[in-house]
Amino acid sequence: MKIKQDMDLLLWIRRNQTKNDVAPLYIRVTIDGISKEISLGVKINPKDWDIKSKRVKKTEPSYKVTNSKIIQAQVDLDRHFDGLLSQEDRVTPDMVKNAYLGRSETKAKKEQIEKGKDTILFAFDEFIVRFEKMVDKGLRSYDTLKHWRNTKKKVEAFLVHKYRAKDLALSKIEPIFGDHFYDYLTLEVKVPLAEPSAKKHIKNTKQIIKSGVKKKLITVNPIEDFKCGGDDTQILPLEIHQVDAIYNKDFGIDRLNEVRDSFVFQCFTGFAYQDIYGLTPENIVRVGTAKEKWLIKDRGKTGVSEMVPVLPIVSDLIKKYRNHPKCIINNRLMPIDSNARYNGYLKEIAVICGIKRDLNTHLARHTFADIMLNSGVPLEDVSKMLGHKNIRTTQRYCRVRKERISQSMHMAKNKLFSEDGKLMLMG
Repeated sequence: MKIKQDMDLLLWIRRNQTKNDVAPLYIRVTIDGISKEISLGVKINPKDWDIKSKRVKKTEPSYKVTNSKIIQAQVDLDRHFDGLLSQEDRVTPDMVKNAYLGRSETKAKKEQIEKGKDTILFAFDEFIVRFEKMVDKGLRSYDTLKHWRNTKKKVEAFLVHKYRAKDLALSKIEPIFGDHFYDYLTLEVKVPLAEPSAKKHIKNTKQIIKSGVKKKLITVNPIEDFKCGGDDTQILPLEIHQVDAIYNKDFGIDRLNEVRDSFVFQCFTGFAYQDIYGLTPENIVRVGTAKEKWLIKDRGKTGVSEMVPVLPIVSDLIKKYRNHPKCIINNRLMPIDSNARYNGYLKEIAVICGIKRDLNTHLARHTFADIMLNSGVPLEDVSKMLGHKNIRTTQRYCRVRKERISQSMHMAKNKLFSEDGKLMLMG
């Protein structure tokens, strides 16, 4: 029996978490006297908060952007509440929060889960719920969470396409599953995926199925032998002269010049798109007795800290955009556009500069690693600057040029052999 329910929303600042003069903004959802809090992912100075209007004061540079986020959140929460009211007998704050965060569990979904906890989609659900909690705590990136949800959606579609089923028991998965899934993603869908993208989804699926082995639901991972070689494929970085050609090209169009500068900024800092997008003046930190400028930020993807000394070219770009409207309004170091637009404009830049490569934001990160390694920076330091958890990840980013091998060998030769070629004993 449905009952009449109302929802109250209250915006407030969690002042006890104030750090560097800013505190996180939360919205409290209350239904039938029960409350749940949701972080809006926004931090503001408490002095800039108008308690009466529940909005950011106009004195704060990015007040328009923040207030738009607040309004959108309120609209979205109301929409989800109304939607749940039409489906459920009773709605709770948890249900609204889950719907808002994209993890709603309707009755139908609950019933499906209860039917079998040894299925591949149940394993996905368990993993994603756990990952969502880490995102809530700031330990994982929301963008990475979206990738996992995307993989689950593709598995769901594949099961319907191949097995005419809404789910599949882990015990029913055969070794050929990986090959069939790969063919589906690269050949049979309306918009086929490139090999690296398809193998990334299969790699994710392998990880999910492996959880069934850990829980002793199955004895072995049936697609363990499927090689996701795309994950280890070495991406060829740009040559330094290509980076220079891009940097010194005036495109005569502001949007292309801004993307050019942002790309070059990435090539000399190693920051991924997600992280350069979130860089603010607060990420510039003075380090050591010389008070050298560094960029320090936790990676959105892993939470691991990236720390990169500011090179002259990067310093010049920061100064160049200090008073850019986008940077002032959004409190950013660079006027970054959406990822799709950014990569789209990079394709234009590649054509204009005659670079026959698929320029994208991630290529800049690989190029940074390549430049640093072949400039004599130790691999361990490059790994730290990139914010990698494992040095093996960094090794896949780097290629050792012949010139560097030649220099290293020349040093070894001088230590081992005399000028007339005789071996010198080391003691």
